[in-house]
Amino acid sequence: MTATIRKDELEAKIKEEKELIRSGELREENPLDTSPEFQEFLEACRRGDLRRCQELISSGVNINSKDQFDYTPLIIASLCGHYELVQLLLESGALADRGTWVGERTVYNALNDRIRNLLVSYDFSKSTDPLQEWASHLTALLGRKTPKTADLTVITSSGVTFDLHRFILSARSPYFYKKLVDAPETTTWRLPATIPVDSFTFVLRYLYLGDLPRDVVGPDSTSTEEEVFKGIDKLCKQLEIEKLWEAVLSANDRRLARQRYQDEVARAQRQVEETFRGTVLKHKMVVDTDKVDKIKWPHHNAMFADCILRADVEEDVEDGAVTTESTNGIGIPVGPHAVASDPAPAKKRKRSALYPVHKAFLIRSPYFETMFSSQFLEAQETEHLHIIKMDCVPEVLEMVLNFLYTEKADISLELALDLLYTSDMLLLDKLKTKAAQAISTLGSGSNVTVTVDKSKAKKENGNGKEEVEVEPINVYDVIRAAWDLNVQRLEDFVARYLADRLEDYIDEADFSELIQESALRLKARQETDTIELLDDIRYYLNERFRLRFEDAGVDDMLEQNDTELAQQYQREVPQDSKDGETDVAYAMGVAIDAAVKPKVGANSAGDVGQLTGEEEGAVQTLDGRWAEDELAADAINYQVLLDRIDAMLEKLKLDA
Repeated sequence: MTATIRKDELEAKIKEEKELIRSGELREENPLDTSPEFQEFLEACRRGDLRRCQELISSGVNINSKDQFDYTPLIIASLCGHYELVQLLLESGALADRGTWVGERTVYNALNDRIRNLLVSYDFSKSTDPLQEWASHLTALLGRKTPKTADLTVITSSGVTFDLHRFILSARSPYFYKKLVDAPETTTWRLPATIPVDSFTFVLRYLYLGDLPRDVVGPDSTSTEEEVFKGIDKLCKQLEIEKLWEAVLSANDRRLARQRYQDEVARAQRQVEETFRGTVLKHKMVVDTDKVDKIKWPHHNAMFADCILRADVEEDVEDGAVTTESTNGIGIPVGPHAVASDPAPAKKRKRSALYPVHKAFLIRSPYFETMFSSQFLEAQETEHLHIIKMDCVPEVLEMVLNFLYTEKADISLELALDLLYTSDMLLLDKLKTKAAQAISTLGSGSNVTVTVDKSKAKKENGNGKEEVEVEPINVYDVIRAAWDLNVQRLEDFVARYLADRLEDYIDEADFSELIQESALRLKARQETDTIELLDDIRYYLNERFRLRFEDAGVDDMLEQNDTELAQQYQREVPQDSKDGETDVAYAMGVAIDAAVKPKVGANSAGDVGQLTGEEEGAVQTLDGRWAEDELAADAINYQVLLDRIDAMLEKLKLDA
């Protein structure tokens, strides 16, 4: 009965929603998208290609669009069973509201309970408004006194003052942009006497993305509601603000107000990003490191900067090159121009990139918030802007700044590990998670491949060469970073990554060294203690082959409850083993028996060696033998890999 009532309510809600969309009062949250970019995105979701999906999300594809069959990326990822991709989409703003038809369909079509539970438990506010934290920071700046970030004081005729930020005002208002860029020394602005204070307060909350009050006239106000509204209208025209009245008119409709607010936050993000690129990035300076001390930047500058961040890097330069610098008209160097003399051999030279930045956005990091709120030198007033050295390369610093100013994280996989360490240093947990998320795309999608010689030629490639994937990040560096920074997500990822490619790593000296490191991480380790990384690898190795057997229908054979096969192939496993290991051991025996015994008369797995490789469909195993087909080969390879793990442990004199 309850289910029927819920279904009727949902259908009524959907009908009402469609009417509002048709009338133009509401925007379609899942619009039809037939563009090639979106189709590529859907295809990447079907494959579970994390790397390509992340690239397309960063490029601006609408992750909530749908195709001609009403499938959204989240529905497809859930339907195809890609848990990590579902997590990525939700964290990137994919809608998962169970109160809508799309949300209900997503949950209903989820391939397994693990994905279904993720969809149900995921915080709806996170999925629908990923910019909320960014917008809240801007709003909080209005009343924040420590650390001091305001650089413009607005004075009213009644003596009330407002401490504001030139960067934010110039980003949000064309009027302020023109006025402040033309006169960068401006530190005060007088509100016209004809404008009520309540009107300016209302407009100010809009510019700083705060909630608009229902009552525009405060309890202590001396102005009438009509006067306040007229003042708002005058300010909108003077400051060239376009969308404020739309927000006012939608205040009584909760969903429409939320949608308009989201639109305004997104518009503000674009405005801040444009201003960020036109000030911070455009006026980046690159100078010889030994000349950094000569840079003197005044407080009143056209970029509204109140400090400078520095990142050093070594560059190849021609011997004898001379650096000259131009200025931006106010005595500030804005970029070097290398003039080479006679050609000479290249050599390394230390260079420094300097970025004019704003404390109002830097304090989103607790690291900078503490720095500017304390008695540190960087918090003291000086004649020129402080230059703060960062322990990272310029490219990583730009990614950090891009996140702090715009909430965007366009992460290059090659620099993701460096970004992980920098985010940890700056206590930016959200960016740290995004860096870990980017690293987790290793092994997903199209990787760079190289052709290498192999000692044993494969049957399908008789020239003795094989293409091997080459990742831009060393997986051993990833797991060590996960240990250093306590990133459980990366620990799980590396274990799965190694398990999926264990045959490529098991014989490497670096792998043995890694297992030994994992063993030593347990303080006062006893001889019989487990090794955490190895336990995880065994678990994911088990999962790797179990899924193959399930896809091949072996679990159907298991359901027949063949007692004789169970007794023949059941392996003894430790009581603390992961769930499913016993089933894989049994499935391995069933797979060999079903695939090999009928054709070669074998009574055990050891008889697989009777195959010569000339039989049609025969597959060579990791130990050089031939199996009847891929299923039988997988069964044998699973046991071969377990035996290799045991042999490695014996060689290392470890018991796990």
